[in-house]
Amino acid sequence: MADVTETHGDTSWFVRDRFGMFIHWGLYSLGARHEWMMNNEKVPPEVYRERYFPRFDPDLYDPKIWARAAAEAGMKYFVITTKHHEGFCLWDTAYTDFKAPNTPAGRDLLKPVVDAFRAEGIRVGFYYSLLDWSHPDFVLDPHIGPLRDAPDREARNKGRDQGKYAAYMRNQVKELLTGFGDVDVLWFDFSYPRPDGKGKGRADWESGELAKLVRSLRPSIIVDDRLDLPGFGDVLTPEQYQPRQWYTRDGVPVVWEACQTFSGSWGYHRDESDWRDADELIRTLIDTVSKGGNLLLNVGPTSRGEFDDRALERLRAIGRWMRRNGRSIYGCTQAPADFRCPPDCRFTWNPEKKRLYVHLFAWPYKHLHIDGLKRKVAYAQLLHDGSEVKLSGLEAWQPERAVGAGIKEDTLSINLPQRKPDAAVPVLELFMK
Repeated sequence: MADVTETHGDTSWFVRDRFGMFIHWGLYSLGARHEWMMNNEKVPPEVYRERYFPRFDPDLYDPKIWARAAAEAGMKYFVITTKHHEGFCLWDTAYTDFKAPNTPAGRDLLKPVVDAFRAEGIRVGFYYSLLDWSHPDFVLDPHIGPLRDAPDREARNKGRDQGKYAAYMRNQVKELLTGFGDVDVLWFDFSYPRPDGKGKGRADWESGELAKLVRSLRPSIIVDDRLDLPGFGDVLTPEQYQPRQWYTRDGVPVVWEACQTFSGSWGYHRDESDWRDADELIRTLIDTVSKGGNLLLNVGPTSRGEFDDRALERLRAIGRWMRRNGRSIYGCTQAPADFRCPPDCRFTWNPEKKRLYVHLFAWPYKHLHIDGLKRKVAYAQLLHDGSEVKLSGLEAWQPERAVGAGIKEDTLSINLPQRKPDAAVPVLELFMK
């Protein structure tokens, strides 16, 4: 496998930009009740196609609006589902008729969104599902898929050839990597090998050949870790999960990206009500960067081609915070281990500018105390408006009371306004000596 892993993707921009948009869009937007509805409701492929394929008509689709919403939210890259597990393709692929140009949309829907996001200076990423519940050569298994429990599953498998399906994937990936200009990210999803041998992993996808193809076409592209290839993949991708610390492999920190949704579904879900509020999403972004990671936040457009109002509202709120506080995110990472973060706060650190950012999840009364920094900080300000905050140390306190209150000789005390600034999460910018 050495010939596959010798060339690694360029993550230098990735760990600087930190914040991206995921877009899940396909026929499931018509059902509007989860992108896995075909699997969850055990809808046979022929029924699914008959119901939704002739009715996919995104007449309100304007990718320039999508791109502007992402840019205003502070997102620097995006990843869109070119093909999800249902098998439907957004672009004018030569290898199947199950594609957007053959629906009432009547056109390739991928190129316009690529062009629109590039025009906003946003890097391009493609999601490509390894699964395909509609492809005639995709071997049905008993674990995942709408026909997993079908009594005629084995009968349907007669004549199917997983090797032909693997070749189909390589042909489509070649189209995606040669027909749309420079692509920065390729996001494969997903492998599920099982002890009974009836799941799907590297042998089923012919992952080694697929990886070689990708590296030969785009040596610097960032590829995720879901091909079931040990040692291959530029970024670890925890899904709908927030880790407690920077991810490591064999004790070494790795590039990682949290992929999460506004709610529970990735595709448009009309009736879903447990949406996360903007303040919590901002805290999630901060927490992710404080642990050396990226956040890829998902939007599921409607079948008519719009971001729904719930998504737009949250993107605007995130954008308002990012406009004033984005430099605590871009170019930042986990702070050095000897910087001791106070309770209810998160540190991010810009090693190039030598600035420490203190994100206050809870606003303290008059003072913030940070141990170990008394002689290391030259100047401090609130980031949102660039207003100075005064620094003091033990000498500003009654020594006998300070020690009893946990104020140490090396404790930096920052004098804060009594009233919390009008910001979802106020940020202190500390200029280090």
